[in-house]
Amino acid sequence: MVITHLLDTSVYSQPLKPFPHPNVVSRWKALGDERLAISVIVDSEVRYGLILKGSSKLHSAYEALLRGRLPVLPVDEAVGEVFATLKAIQQKAGKRVPDLVLLIAATAQAHSLIVATLNIRHFAMIEGIQLEDWGAP
Repeated sequence: MVITHLLDTSVYSQPLKPFPHPNVVSRWKALGDERLAISVIVDSEVRYGLILKGSSKLHSAYEALLRGRLPVLPVDEAVGEVFATLKAIQQKAGKRVPDLVLLIAATAQAHSLIVATLNIRHFAMIEGIQLEDWGAP
């Protein structure tokens, strides 16, 4: 099956939550792992959060539920080119979008994927990316 969606951190981390967002659970289940991927940026943000919290319970949950579950797409030359373009467009328009958000968006655009997020506000400022709000029913 072909990968169609790139999960951002807000979606990818849901299995680690005590009460995962029900819309995320149903969308993830409907698409299946085969159609999903993450950016190395997303994986790094989740790992950072685990280190920061220092919870062995959360780390064990990550190992059991997420680690190795989905393909991890790298930040390579193609993603770097898209990132540079997106960042220049945002800066010229006077929009401040965090670099990590732009890198996730660039990864999605470089691979022709839809960004699945609960943080529409962050990604909506970036023109040219396909976006789905997994918080919406």
